[in-house]
Amino acid sequence: MNSTWNDFLAKQGAQDNFEHFGDIKDELAASRSATIVAPLADQGLIRATGEEAVGFLHNLLTNDINHIPVDGARHAGMCTAKGRLIASFLVWREGGDYMLQLSADILPAIHKKLSMYVLRSKVKLLDASDERVLIGVAGPQAEVLVRALGAHPGAAMTSTAFDGGTVVRLDEQRFVLAVAAAAAEAVWNTLATGAKPAGLAAWRLTEIAAGQPRIVAATQEAFVPQMINYELPAVGGVSFQKGCYPGQEIVARTQYLGKVKRRMYRAKLDAAFPPGTDVFTPEAGAQHCGALVSIAPAPEGGYECLLVVQSSGMEAGEVHVGSPDGPKVAFLPLPYSIE
Repeated sequence: MNSTWNDFLAKQGAQDNFEHFGDIKDELAASRSATIVAPLADQGLIRATGEEAVGFLHNLLTNDINHIPVDGARHAGMCTAKGRLIASFLVWREGGDYMLQLSADILPAIHKKLSMYVLRSKVKLLDASDERVLIGVAGPQAEVLVRALGAHPGAAMTSTAFDGGTVVRLDEQRFVLAVAAAAAEAVWNTLATGAKPAGLAAWRLTEIAAGQPRIVAATQEAFVPQMINYELPAVGGVSFQKGCYPGQEIVARTQYLGKVKRRMYRAKLDAAFPPGTDVFTPEAGAQHCGALVSIAPAPEGGYECLLVVQSSGMEAGEVHVGSPDGPKVAFLPLPYSIE
């Protein structure tokens, strides 16, 4: 991430690797009902440029990249040959280029892996994390603030350019801005006139509330796309009408040969565990049957998380994290159906 931007955020009060701005409980509460602006310091960008960039990405990712409109955005994943996700992306277009937003802790390895496929393709892959700053805005006044920048956001999962960068609308009240580094401070100051500065913990809480998963280093190769609800229209990370990509046969077979046995759910926990922590049910005994996807502290105490678990265990209401007798989760509603 850009060092000048880091210094600016530190002066604004960012603490603990951008987890909060000094009052984490207040920031978490604001993420529920007010409007927040957050530096997405745990995410980065890869820029794919060149006349064959679209076909290159289309042949490697789980979603249809060929038909992303000029103002479109999509979620997509990259899988192993066994259909296991090693990355999740938010993808949008900037002219003839394609921007891939992903977790910063896997960016170097994914950049290298993607580069291995380039061969003679007319495409260049650039780490754009220093040239662009990622900022999240969420809440009832988020659109008003984005418009104050001169942007004119459209429907969910669309992108629009403004003087300083690109804004992607994730849903009714959540936006991601990819801002030119030179403009980042001015953009932040404009957004902060009507939004509470908040850290990564508050932004993760909005992701969890939206049921939106993100693959990080600890969860690479842990899930096929359906386990994290990636094929559902509400998440929209898989196309079953496109051609082959690594792992496509496994993903398609999972879709068409019966009910997905493991799904991602939203839940409440009394203790904190890192992503990738095993999940257990009495039915499975000492054999884990899922894993934690993401977690964030809740303003009322405890933690909220997204976790993958065997659906029968969830239906029985007996799911434990960390060990077969570890803390029991209490399930919370997702904003979409997984039926």
